[in-house]
Amino acid sequence: MMNIAMPSAQVDHFVHDRLPPPEQWPELRFDRPELQLPAQVNAVHALFQRAIAAGHGERPLFRSEERTLTYAQAQVEVNRIANVLTVELGLVPGNRVLLRGGNSVAMALAWLGTVQAGLIAVATMPLLRAKELGAILTKAQPSVALCDVKLQDELKAALAADPDLAGLKLLVFNTGEASPPNSLEALARRQCEHGTPCPTAATDIALLAFTSGTTGTPKAAVHTHRDVLAACETWPRHVLRATPEDIVMGSPPLAFTFGLGGLLVFPMWAGASVYFPSIPYTPEAMVQLIGRVGATICYTAPTFYRQMAAFARQHGIGRLRISVSAGEGLPDATRQLWKEATGLEMLDGIGATEMFHIFISSPPEAVRRGAIGQVVPGYEARVVDDEGRPLPVGEVGRLAVIGPTGCKYLDEPRQTQYVRDGWNFPGDAFRQDADGYFFYQARTDDMIITAGYNVAGPEVEAALLQHPAVAECGVVGKADEERGQIVLAYVVLKPGETADAAQAKALQEHVKQNMAPYKYPREVVFVSQLPRTETGKLQRFALRQQAQQHQSQPT
Repeated sequence: MMNIAMPSAQVDHFVHDRLPPPEQWPELRFDRPELQLPAQVNAVHALFQRAIAAGHGERPLFRSEERTLTYAQAQVEVNRIANVLTVELGLVPGNRVLLRGGNSVAMALAWLGTVQAGLIAVATMPLLRAKELGAILTKAQPSVALCDVKLQDELKAALAADPDLAGLKLLVFNTGEASPPNSLEALARRQCEHGTPCPTAATDIALLAFTSGTTGTPKAAVHTHRDVLAACETWPRHVLRATPEDIVMGSPPLAFTFGLGGLLVFPMWAGASVYFPSIPYTPEAMVQLIGRVGATICYTAPTFYRQMAAFARQHGIGRLRISVSAGEGLPDATRQLWKEATGLEMLDGIGATEMFHIFISSPPEAVRRGAIGQVVPGYEARVVDDEGRPLPVGEVGRLAVIGPTGCKYLDEPRQTQYVRDGWNFPGDAFRQDADGYFFYQARTDDMIITAGYNVAGPEVEAALLQHPAVAECGVVGKADEERGQIVLAYVVLKPGETADAAQAKALQEHVKQNMAPYKYPREVVFVSQLPRTETGKLQRFALRQQAQQHQSQPT
């Protein structure tokens, strides 16, 4: 079934034409029965049909303080949104739709409606600023933007900054009961509740997932309808094992594939329901809501679990049975702290935006201390040297992964850095023991992972260099017990500038104003010069060594 090629239903070939040449693609393997997916399939329609066929039509899918939607009710809303995009606005399959919103029922419906219509979802992080949004808009060339009404200012600023984007149609959502006539909700109410899902080929594009990458230039990972469904048949089936009785909640944004899988696609595949809060999570609020909502599965980053532990002792965790940690390395101290507070063994995992979701993980009963886990059924992983040759057990090397999903960048010369000889190289250093458990060591590139967020060091450097006081700078990650890593900036000031706390504060505020606030350097160290090669190239590894030495010094 997988060898039958179906013609694309996407008449706009913008993304198809900008995929890497076939010889640079990853090898995709579908060597398990559950991975024998149809050659023609619409991922959203397939998820709804799976739920309806299992008798879940009247079970809740989305929950919030304001409303609860069953699977059948959600499908009607998705049909209406798809009709807005195709009938009202005249979009055709393959057009891109920018999605900007926090986690909410409306954001989830907008994503589902976009993909069901054969359009390509381009979800963006809520905290991104106008400049960052502008780079995504330029690369994705969307036809329409759907934006939470509370987040429209930065998007409008991005549109205003580029004359080529002046004609982009913008529809707001989450406008409340008195929604204006041009809002997504108002337009959707006028549409027919029935819809015909686009008959997409399995290899048609469902989404572009943007990641900053290691240089700060945005990279778009391309994922197909088949990728989405194949991801459901791997980690969720074999490790998570959710049930229709589960209520899922968590903090990762739907614009992050960790959140898209955990808080939308995977619950739908299991027939479960998802709770979306009306206010941003704090560690205490999340613990309290777990009890009040009756949540049984929680997704968040290690930093948040560490902060939640004290409140879990105080308030209890209700019916919670699975706590999933991903997005950054899980320190064993955090795992044990959470286990002592709740009695639950953390379900750890590592994935990648380029791979869609988790490919190394173990269920709680198979946890080995210090290890992320074993390779997820459907994938193969190995530790290799710089030439791609497998290393002996126990040696540290680069992680290489192959399976039913893989990296295909949009119009990106860095494709060959990620995919070699059909294998994916996520940029992590690991070692593997004799029993097949993988132990995370470090990133092999310049990516900083802080509190679950990916931050590219060169991107922060570029922002700092825009400040008039900065002559040179280098940005690296520094180990931190609470956040995994923090962003640390080494700064050389221009002559006459004062290296003091006020200057450091000014630089931090400058970065916050020019990019997503989580990217700002939490520590600024003023130095007289930066380590460079004979050719003048910044030696970030030397800065990382300095950061480690600073970390190990007694305080």
